[in-house]
Amino acid sequence: MLDVRRLRILHHLAIHGTVAAAAEALHLTAPAVSQQLAVLEREAGLPVVEKHGRTLRLTTAGELLVAHAEVVLGDLAAAESDLAALRGGRRGQVRVAAFASAARTLFPAVYRALAEEDDAWSRRLALHLTVLEPGDALQSLHKREIDVAVVHGYTVLPRDFPSGSEQEALMEDPVVAVLRLEHADRLGLAPGAPADLSALAQAPWLTPAPDTSCYEMIQRTCGAAGFVPDIRVRSSDFGVLTSLVAAGAGVALAPRLAVPDAAAGVSLHPLTRPVSRTIFTVSRSGTARRPDIHLLNSLLKRAAAGHSGTP
Repeated sequence: MLDVRRLRILHHLAIHGTVAAAAEALHLTAPAVSQQLAVLEREAGLPVVEKHGRTLRLTTAGELLVAHAEVVLGDLAAAESDLAALRGGRRGQVRVAAFASAARTLFPAVYRALAEEDDAWSRRLALHLTVLEPGDALQSLHKREIDVAVVHGYTVLPRDFPSGSEQEALMEDPVVAVLRLEHADRLGLAPGAPADLSALAQAPWLTPAPDTSCYEMIQRTCGAAGFVPDIRVRSSDFGVLTSLVAAGAGVALAPRLAVPDAAAGVSLHPLTRPVSRTIFTVSRSGTARRPDIHLLNSLLKRAAAGHSGTP
């Protein structure tokens, strides 16, 4: 009979890639991990790993067991969540990673709710927040370094989610054109009126860094409008981009939540061919029912409901 503890070790090996890294994540020694893998092979009746140069890789049987392990571990997590819900009253420790604009716009409301002295929720959740880009957050979730990832996916650039995870949509965040007020006036755009990107084809462009999904979204969106943007400024700080647009440096595209609330001298416009990003919470399969994670998701939904998502 297969042992769940050894399946967990194989699962960690698949995630971390080496025996040493899996041992460190599991707080075991490398020889102990190797020994348990050898026992698992005897239980399975087939090799589950094989040497590949100086490293190990999964065999076909090993890959099959990892796929089943994700289901088994998810079911165990769900059982632990249900038991925790029955016990109740226990203070939860939740590690969460979120991209910068979500951390800036959604999490203040979460922390305010937790800070309410008379709110029982605040006594049941200890929150540990790290700001990470979506790809890094999902990788940390897959490695079990965090419990919840707050990520996004664009309509023109869908997000891939790791196996063994479940996600829930929080809100839609429209992408808007950020123009200097005088520029919008010259184009005859009233405040909040949809902008045709082709009218901005000759303008200088301000974008985030090329290693961000927002940059790729801009490339695809401008390409669909028939041009390649002439990029003059790159910064992943949307406050910087907005201030430079107001100063006449060019135009930008940004998710609405990424634009600072106090942005002065700029005009925001949805696109005639709308683009948006969906914001998700992502957790490992079975853990969303944990009382502390369920509480965090509830607070994030409250915070998201407070943002209309309109320019």
